[in-house]
Amino acid sequence: MSRTPNVLWIMADQLRFDYLSCYGHPHLHTPHIDALAKRGVQFDKTYVQSPVCGPSRMSAYTGRYVRSHGATWNGMPLRVGEPTLGDHLRSAGARAVLVGKTHMTADQEGMAWLGIDPASEIGVRVSECGFEAFERDDGLHPDSERQRWSAYDDYLVSLGYKSDNPWEDFANSGLDEDGELMSAWLLKNSRLAANVPEEHSETAYMTNRAIDFMTEAQKDGTPWMCHLSYIKPHWPYIVPAPYHDMYGSEHIVDPIRSDAERTVDHPLLRAYQNARVCKSFSRDHVREHVIPAYMGLIKQLDDNLGRLFAWMDETGLSENTIIAFTSDHGDYMGDHWMGDKDFYHEVAVKVPLIITDPRPQADATRGTRSGELVEMIDLAPTFLNALGGAPKPHILEGRDLTPLLHGTSGFSRRFAISEHDYSSFEMAQELGVRQEDARTVMIHDGRWKYIRCEGFAPVMFDLETDPQELRDIGSSDAPEHVTARAEMECALTTWALQHHTRITATADVLASQHNAAGTGILIGFWDAAEFEEVTGTPFDSFQPIGKPPA
Repeated sequence: MSRTPNVLWIMADQLRFDYLSCYGHPHLHTPHIDALAKRGVQFDKTYVQSPVCGPSRMSAYTGRYVRSHGATWNGMPLRVGEPTLGDHLRSAGARAVLVGKTHMTADQEGMAWLGIDPASEIGVRVSECGFEAFERDDGLHPDSERQRWSAYDDYLVSLGYKSDNPWEDFANSGLDEDGELMSAWLLKNSRLAANVPEEHSETAYMTNRAIDFMTEAQKDGTPWMCHLSYIKPHWPYIVPAPYHDMYGSEHIVDPIRSDAERTVDHPLLRAYQNARVCKSFSRDHVREHVIPAYMGLIKQLDDNLGRLFAWMDETGLSENTIIAFTSDHGDYMGDHWMGDKDFYHEVAVKVPLIITDPRPQADATRGTRSGELVEMIDLAPTFLNALGGAPKPHILEGRDLTPLLHGTSGFSRRFAISEHDYSSFEMAQELGVRQEDARTVMIHDGRWKYIRCEGFAPVMFDLETDPQELRDIGSSDAPEHVTARAEMECALTTWALQHHTRITATADVLASQHNAAGTGILIGFWDAAEFEEVTGTPFDSFQPIGKPPA
């Protein structure tokens, strides 16, 4: 197959890696995602660059670390001028198309300062994180005014599901036994069936829209990357029938936690446990209500992906489309006495990643698992390479995964990095931490996971002896732990001191820095003989600036 492949990049929101059967869940069977793994490579150590939606996605879409792109929290705009994967693919002659969620906030102030009309072609691209928005729906808009509705809201209204907020009242609410509308924002209502038929739910609708795009794109012939970004299984946790009661308490895996974690003396970890969402998910009856719905959402996602993959097989698209499946972060679900995401245990910061490449070069790795340390930012250079773009190492901080997909050498990584800004959280308020100090950074080498907590002692786990991360050894005086902490802190400092913002250092710019003499600048030459010896150029032929020709 010589023609340029397309790329279908599927991202589920808040999907834990261990809630798929191919990653070991004993009760939640996901045969269609499993089948994808059997056709490609399943990565077992993939880490996001932040355990929060917005910054994690901005890293994925730019191929850069959070400290590099600066969008450290949800609602923090991605600055104008920050190059994205969409920009890189367009320059390579490919389309970068969005179907679903980005959690992108546009830099309106930056555009105004530069005189960019938000409605212009450039303004729209900046506002959509570089994507061509075939269908954007970030969800999570319970208070949206009519003019801010998504196309999904309009779709519901067209079917007769009319209210002041269809997303809230139908897709994310349920009816109790008395027919009263109950919001899924309240966790006790998670076991209700969503107030919409499955075929009209967000997951089914977005699957249909991806099919619509690919049907249209087949007529065009331009290579494309389609980012199919599902809103679920992110909260509100509610799923349509028949998925709402497929799972019960007997299918809930015991929480990963210990009594010792409950009595931790680390101020920041204790503040996390005191947060409302963590207190809530630490209660068993909350887990028993929410987890079956969460599992149902994942099962529904797998079934819709099965429908999508079957359509791709029937139309021949599977033969020339790289498919990548992942998520933007995990979900604690009561593990470690915590809820939601926001810290660095495996269940929050490690994500599933499966890539199937239909090209013959990938035949040798089909059905294999990789234990290499991978970061979400690696997808950008991988997709750029697949779609014929030139490498951009001065911009993209991720590393091309093609060698791992094709079974060749050329990929290596010693550490994975993830960052979090908790300044808007209850933890910062409880501890009185200033905005500029409310940050943590994780560095992980596959064994030691070291978390620098500004203003507090570090947190560290040894995943070799403590794979469930139940014991914080960040203050342990054991010689091995002291040595490991020093090495990890040194590695983190080395990473932080690297170039992170030198995105204009193209190959041509770097080459010109070594050719000062060619521009008429002579520094440190003693005489003409030395000049000729160093440059290999006769001094008489050299024309310094301002010297008239002979």
